[in-house]
Amino acid sequence: MAKRHRVLIGGEWVGDNRSGINVTNPYDDSIVGVVPEATDEDVELAVVAARRGYREISALPAYRRSEILARTSDLIVRDREEIAEIIAREAGKTWKYALAEADRSAETFRFASLEARNEHGELVPMDASPVSAGRFGFYLRTPIGVIGAITPFNFPLNLVAHKVAPAIAAGNSLVLKPATKTPLTSIKLAELLTEAGLPPGGLNVVVGSGKTVGNRLVTDERLAMITFTGSPAVGAEIKARSGLKRVTLELGSNSPTIIDEDADVDAAVSRCVVGSFANSGQVCISVQRIFVQRGRYDEFMSKFVVATKLLKVGDPMDRESDIGPMISRVELERAVSWLDEAKALGAVVETGGGVIGNCLEPTILSGVTPAMKVVCSEVFAPIVSVLPYDTFEQALEMADDSVYGLQAGVYTRDIGKAFQAVKRLDVGGVIINDIPTFRVDHMPYGGNKQSGLGREGVRYAMEEMTNIKLVCINL
Repeated sequence: MAKRHRVLIGGEWVGDNRSGINVTNPYDDSIVGVVPEATDEDVELAVVAARRGYREISALPAYRRSEILARTSDLIVRDREEIAEIIAREAGKTWKYALAEADRSAETFRFASLEARNEHGELVPMDASPVSAGRFGFYLRTPIGVIGAITPFNFPLNLVAHKVAPAIAAGNSLVLKPATKTPLTSIKLAELLTEAGLPPGGLNVVVGSGKTVGNRLVTDERLAMITFTGSPAVGAEIKARSGLKRVTLELGSNSPTIIDEDADVDAAVSRCVVGSFANSGQVCISVQRIFVQRGRYDEFMSKFVVATKLLKVGDPMDRESDIGPMISRVELERAVSWLDEAKALGAVVETGGGVIGNCLEPTILSGVTPAMKVVCSEVFAPIVSVLPYDTFEQALEMADDSVYGLQAGVYTRDIGKAFQAVKRLDVGGVIINDIPTFRVDHMPYGGNKQSGLGREGVRYAMEEMTNIKLVCINL
């Protein structure tokens, strides 16, 4: 029988004596755990506990918060293989990427530990104005309060870490609602934070649907902030319903990569294979559109197809697997329908396109047009489109022709073109000579247009999660 899990509310583990939500392995549909489904009473208890927890955690000196976060990082390293197995079984992420996620999450908490000690304000030159000459001013950053964190399935540990770690570093408490498909990793993280010494109520975990638990958090006036990663449609609804709360949104993308005529094609192919198909393309910054200078198009395409055909599709627990399942049969069928639509409109499948169990083969398309869903929308599947271009300006225009603006990759040896791309592309990050999927956990990360509001990356998330308090002294 699948293990029954409890959730953390107010420092107590609760909910194992009631019916709950089955967590299934998306590769073989087996049940890997059962978690209690939060009731209205559970959400209320979590919010009340978080308010108590906020009073305690906000009073901790910075070095104590830093120690808790550093200890959590160490514990993740200690349990990295157990964590990777949880991720592989509930999210369908292949072992090597699940293990890499555990390692990245440890680093995220380590960065948060350092930033907890470094948070500071600034002097304000009051004598810049004759009205305030003779006064002394500075500001402090203070924690914002109780934060509601709503996280997705595709990085069930590291995207949780990017909300939990900076919130704690800044002195806030949280109510966390992980994705119902992948709550077990969050429960494991809550165990580690408790072991690391986080005060009761500092983190509270409730599991349930967005329409019930999520809406309760979004509309609750006792919360100071909602931080959400997910779809643009849900993000827009959260923003509309959240009142005067602060809101950060990390939403969708259809990330472009430009391969210019002087690019290192072999290096670009190697990275584009990873960026297009890791985690079955279920990554916000997965490579979805590749624009290749026409003179290098055939070379790139032939090498890209050969490298993609080497990928192994299979059980995520198989250490040799590169591609695992889509998160659900519904998402698999949706991706296949988009692929069928593209083919009906003239797209050519260069490789892939087949379904193996709950897995979609890594798929490369040519002959696509901007109106196809696989190009203009977020495909969130192992499907990538390759398009030729003639001039670099044309490539920039094609890459920027999107409602999204998260990150873009540009391969060129021409520094002038590199800075042209930096200036021209309306995105949150321009990655030169690498894919848009590149991310390290201390850099600012977030998007423009329908890709979101605000920034993550520990230091930058802490800025979102704090208020500025001015102190002005009349000498």
